[in-house]
Amino acid sequence: MSIDKLAFSGETLPGLFASGLEYLVDTGQRSVLFFDVMRERGLQYREHMAETAPHVLNYQVELIVDGRKLPRPVNYGLVSVAPPRGVVIDTKRRPFVVVDPRAGHGPGIGGFKADSEIGVAMKAGHPCYFIGFLPEPMPGQTIEDIARAEAVFIEKVIALHPEADGKPCVIGNCQAGWAVMILASLRPELFGPLIIAGAPLSYWAGVRGKNPMRYSGGLLGGSWLTALTSDLGGGKFDGAWLVQNFENMNPSNTLWTKQYNVYSKVDSEADRYLEFERWWGGHVNLNAEEIQFIVDELFVGNNLAAGRIKTSDGQTVDLRKISSPIVVFCSKGDNITPPQQALDWILDLYSDVDDIRAYGQTIVYTVHETVGHLGIFVSGGVAKKEHSEFSSNIDLIDVLPPGLYEATFEAKSADTANAELAGGKWIMRCERRTLDDIRAMGGNTAEDERRFATAARVSEINLSNYRKFVQPWVRAAVTPQMAELMRQWHPLRVSYEAFGGDNVVMKGVARAADNIREQRKPAAEDNPFVKFQEAVSKNIVDVLDKWRDTQEALSEALFLGIYGSPVVQAAVGITPDADVSPKPQMSSEHRERLEARIAELRSQVGSGGLREGVIRGLLYVGSSRGMVDERSLEALRRARANDAGSRLTLEQFKKIVREQFFILLLEPAASLAAIPKLLPPDEGERRAGLEAIRSVLSASAEISGEAAKRLDRVTELFGLAGKSRAKAS
Repeated sequence: MSIDKLAFSGETLPGLFASGLEYLVDTGQRSVLFFDVMRERGLQYREHMAETAPHVLNYQVELIVDGRKLPRPVNYGLVSVAPPRGVVIDTKRRPFVVVDPRAGHGPGIGGFKADSEIGVAMKAGHPCYFIGFLPEPMPGQTIEDIARAEAVFIEKVIALHPEADGKPCVIGNCQAGWAVMILASLRPELFGPLIIAGAPLSYWAGVRGKNPMRYSGGLLGGSWLTALTSDLGGGKFDGAWLVQNFENMNPSNTLWTKQYNVYSKVDSEADRYLEFERWWGGHVNLNAEEIQFIVDELFVGNNLAAGRIKTSDGQTVDLRKISSPIVVFCSKGDNITPPQQALDWILDLYSDVDDIRAYGQTIVYTVHETVGHLGIFVSGGVAKKEHSEFSSNIDLIDVLPPGLYEATFEAKSADTANAELAGGKWIMRCERRTLDDIRAMGGNTAEDERRFATAARVSEINLSNYRKFVQPWVRAAVTPQMAELMRQWHPLRVSYEAFGGDNVVMKGVARAADNIREQRKPAAEDNPFVKFQEAVSKNIVDVLDKWRDTQEALSEALFLGIYGSPVVQAAVGITPDADVSPKPQMSSEHRERLEARIAELRSQVGSGGLREGVIRGLLYVGSSRGMVDERSLEALRRARANDAGSRLTLEQFKKIVREQFFILLLEPAASLAAIPKLLPPDEGERRAGLEAIRSVLSASAEISGEAAKRLDRVTELFGLAGKSRAKAS
């Protein structure tokens, strides 16, 4: 759009002059107000970083365990979260524990707003706890030390809730996700369901043409640069560099859009911008040992799902040892942790769904269509929908039979059957899936895997050479004063500090901004110069996006070309037919336990009573639908509540469901034929059991098709088929 076009679009010259004058006044005022927002941002940054324990939680908290006082001290701590006014907590409900990522920023993003992971969990009645950290690591702390400390924290939560109806549900955001998974594989007895949000677990995974961040390690020659940065930091890695990586991924937002939004909407955008910047600018440090583990073992080495990580006492980190349900939340709009990196660990570990079941695992995933990486944690819309449903239906997830499921959400409407059985505005279903559903999202070829394995080998060689020939000189040259000066002069920190000074210029900006607010004269939205400004902004964004796309395409081509070279691969020992990502084999110990368990379950085909018979019949009929609906669980919960003779805890109920599921899976014909032996002779009790099955099934949908045929079969097994028909006639 040009001024000439604007002039000929019905705007007369006097009108254009008046619009121009209005725009000049407006843009002048906006410029001063914008710099005042930058001033407030700088002052806020200084105040935030001066706090002893800076965080952005929107709740009152109380320190429960200070990790600095543990035998192996860490800069982490456990706090309890006080519910806001009007929210009632049921102490018998399972507690939620939110673990925030230490990826360059400070803690609190999981409770950043009222509509947040913590907020929706408390609204559902759950006690909530938060695991956060201080800006500076303790001397010598490692990733393993942090994992051990988090185990102590979760043990404390369990001890505080002896009457809870389940083990804590633990939410791991982003980088905290893989940390929680590691701990859950080492201490599975501590955990209830795990919710892993936006967390990378399969670090090489992706599709060509998208999200090239996974190529960075190879293009930089591996992790030697990480070691150099830590050495220049005097043994600490400045988290601002991690934040800088995120900034570099979206140059149009970093260099233009974020600031332009404030400038163009300065009357309404300032508070939201400052609120977010308080977290985004809260940079924290990591020990050199911590960041080196993260880069070597995870992002470059991809050793987590492969089972190649071992603890100091020799334990192998095997994600198949996790016994709690795992909920994976990811998004197609996430350019930091795309769905492949969040989900392909399942393909790395298992051959099919039966393989998942052999380890007794329940995995539920959901893929958002558009939300970005940070939106997974901070978006109010996501909190009100996905996180709210996960919190409200965590018991449903906990009792799901082992297997792979996708969580889907349907909005309630006037036509929704039994809508009163589902809380909130959405209905959650867990629909049965196979590994082919994950493969359909795209992923690496075997050739791509060899490229990444080659990059990992090159990284090992470069790191070894750096440590041998360069590191001693760097460490000898760097003083504590130099390291601190480098942190202070990091470009991101300077961008905050530059406007936060208490100098004559900034004082003048503050006074001018106060005067402008009293006589603010914004331009009309249809002002042609405002429209021209928007057009210019859009063009700038388009240019920067094209630059990013070109840069990303070039980086992908370079990575594929360099590390796909047969010469480079041969030089580091990667053969053309090498399987560089073999699935870890089932251990002989697990196979023995599995065979013993199978024999035990087969021996129990005819064991049990009415409760086992009802659950077996319910699973047989319900499995024909391929999904479980939250309304069915609520109907089942109400049936249990009305059963005065039931003394089952949720854990006991879950155990029975799993046993009956596996019995049906192992011996389908024999397990059905044995149902009459489980039932009491009293017709009234059998009829009540059958009605319980019918009410649970009809809660979510009409019983028809294959489900109706199976229900007729179960009715016969309950000895009520003829009597039901006679009663109906």
